Amino acid sequence: MSIKLDHVSYVYSEGTAYHKQALKNVSLEILQGQFVGVIGHTGSGKSTLIQHLNGLMKATEGTIYYNGENIYEKGYPLKELRSQVGLVFQYPEYQLFEADVFTDVCFGPKNQGLSAEECKERAKEALEMVGLKEKYYNRSPFELSGGQKRRAAIAGVLAMRPKVFILDEPTAGLDPKGRDEILDTIASLHRESDMTVVLVSHSMEDIARYVERIIVMNQGEVLFDDAPKKVFAHYRELERVGLAAPQVTYIMHGLKERGLSVSTDATLIEEAADEIMAAMKKERAE
Repeated sequence: MSIKLDHVSYVYSEGTAYHKQALKNVSLEILQGQFVGVIGHTGSGKSTLIQHLNGLMKATEGTIYYNGENIYEKGYPLKELRSQVGLVFQYPEYQLFEADVFTDVCFGPKNQGLSAEECKERAKEALEMVGLKEKYYNRSPFELSGGQKRRAAIAGVLAMRPKVFILDEPTAGLDPKGRDEILDTIASLHRESDMTVVLVSHSMEDIARYVERIIVMNQGEVLFDDAPKKVFAHYRELERVGLAAPQVTYIMHGLKERGLSVSTDATLIEEAADEIMAAMKKERAE
């Protein structure tokens, strides 16, 4: 299973004074089971990119394939695609609209044509996945905290059992504890279900910790597409397009410049600590 973009371009307000090229000749493939991070400064095209992955936006030029099928072919079942490629927008609590949490989470499965009993089963399963306690099921979504609203909104997409799960800044505005809880939940789902996850985030530390592949967008184009360590090795180039590497990257380069024999490709605190301890031990032995 995969999503493939073949020379995809997108123009907002084409042919008007507000003409804006948001994507330029983007070609890439996301394979089943990958955990992919998408980063880029504001206006880089990352949100436009992910909204093409389930056909929510249609490319001005180029083609998108899902499992080898052209999603722009006449008669292609876009409704089915959107149930398999789930998208959680930034501030997903704005997607909550039913009278209570449980009914809201049932909405997706109901729209898939499942029976009332199946909808309830899916909703309960999804709410348990995101760790939202049963005491909240019958409450209005608007009575929940920010983090609880995020969990409810994510559960609403998970209840449709998507093969691909796309999240646009799912932790925006949350405190550090809430952010970690949401991302740990997503990482756990990925490990346990082989679900493809595409995560858009401004946090380089979060991207470094969770994803196996990073797509860097800049001015509508793919600047880098590689493993985190390889992408963050280009930290100077990232700075030039308004981005940065994790703080650990800068620390390791600083230590290297000061003569400590460390590898500079550490992106996690734990990796950096091990590398520094090994280098210091080696120096003492010499």
